[in-house]
Amino acid sequence: MSLRVYLTALGCKLNQSEVESWARRLAALGCEVVESPADADLCIVNTCTVTHVAARKSRQRVRRCTHANPQARVVVTGCFAEINPAEAAQLPGVGLVLGTAGKEWLVENVGEWLGLPRTEMRAGVQRVPSMHTRAFVKIQDGCDNACTYCIVRVARGRQRSRQMHAVLDEILAREAEGYQEIVLTGVHIGAYGRERGETLADLVREILADTQFPRLRLSSIEAWDLSSDLIGLWENSRLCRHLHLPLQSGCDATLERMNRRYTVAQYRDLVSSARATIPDLAVTTDVIVGFPGESEQQFATSAEFAARMDFARIHVFPFSPRPGTAAAAMPDQVSPQTKKARVEHMCAIARQSARKFQRCFIGRTMDVLWENQKAGQWNGLTDNYIRVWVTSSQNLANHMLPARLLEVTDHGVRGELV
Repeated sequence: MSLRVYLTALGCKLNQSEVESWARRLAALGCEVVESPADADLCIVNTCTVTHVAARKSRQRVRRCTHANPQARVVVTGCFAEINPAEAAQLPGVGLVLGTAGKEWLVENVGEWLGLPRTEMRAGVQRVPSMHTRAFVKIQDGCDNACTYCIVRVARGRQRSRQMHAVLDEILAREAEGYQEIVLTGVHIGAYGRERGETLADLVREILADTQFPRLRLSSIEAWDLSSDLIGLWENSRLCRHLHLPLQSGCDATLERMNRRYTVAQYRDLVSSARATIPDLAVTTDVIVGFPGESEQQFATSAEFAARMDFARIHVFPFSPRPGTAAAAMPDQVSPQTKKARVEHMCAIARQSARKFQRCFIGRTMDVLWENQKAGQWNGLTDNYIRVWVTSSQNLANHMLPARLLEVTDHGVRGELV
């Protein structure tokens, strides 16, 4: 009987792309990838530690695996395993801990640990269970920025890019499997290729020239990486009209303490330039509230700026001091009660901003890549990141079909197939 493996990821799309890559490699080696830890001989947990909440959820995920199946062997990898290897090793059921440096050879390391025979990978392995409609493709890892709050650069190491031919080969393989959308992921994708004199624009240009799949989406990219060369590529309609540009704060004084490389005016101008070039562009962002030293006035300034920017979505995070970062040792830490109140305030702005963006498209017909069905409703995404819900008896999974957008709801937009 083949080894049954359950894989799960927490945190960023990069972690998800790594899990999907391991799943394919394990399937190619003859393993059976299963959808529940209860059915597994081996559980692999790709962890996150970007905040203390993410670290706690990582520990909980490991415990849930062992609770569901006490006989399963557990591998813990990822950023939590890198930063807290001893703590990860003490979690129940854990037999192997691999930090971020061990990720590239995770399948080989796990095989050696289990004493599995070396076998050749099989060609033509079909899509494994639990894969998303969108394929996440890792193009780089690590980060050379020095944001004072960020533990990820410590966990992931220096910026390094995959070779362009390797990225293209993986994308062509995903295209052959029938994926309709490719999402380019990494820690700092805007730095792609710099160590070789290449750019992200070079990579995107090659992908668009050498492939045929309908959609290419960029994951999070820093605003300062929006070169005119890159923005000009949106002349190709296959590029999704969506940019996730982390703001972190709408106050210059806070941005300076964070060691971010822009002012709010520079950020605003970059967004304005992108919107002028790309019609119907969705700009989504991240905002941290309660950063050390953030006064009531500074928070108000940040909130006002976020409201004026008309973001399509805002991910709001309370500041989480991570040991080993400069911000964790800064004076004037904000109290948990104040951070909670500021999260609620910023989340209210986020809801209003999202609904305002969605209302702009009511009455229009847009192509939707349908993903899955929940409670009798199919849902999927437009290229500019609007989640649409329709009632249909058809199996819409992984189909690109148009829908008329009818009404903004708490969960996105209600629509109808046309």
